[in-house]
Amino acid sequence: VDVVRELMRIEKKLEHIERLLNELLEVEEGYAIMKLSEESLRDFLEDEPDLYSEEDLKVRYR
Repeated sequence: VDVVRELMRIEKKLEHIERLLNELLEVEEGYAIMKLSEESLRDFLEDEPDLYSEEDLKVRYR
């Protein structure tokens, strides 16, 4: 009985770990897609004029 209960407890923990790993993979995939988008747009945006200059800023951070 104790062995069965312990196996059930281990199974629940493994399911929880699996859910956490899946969430982590989804987050990592999102970051990878954003990075890929950023890299692919870099050449395109490099030649575009800036929308705002430093003079347009109301607050300057140092």
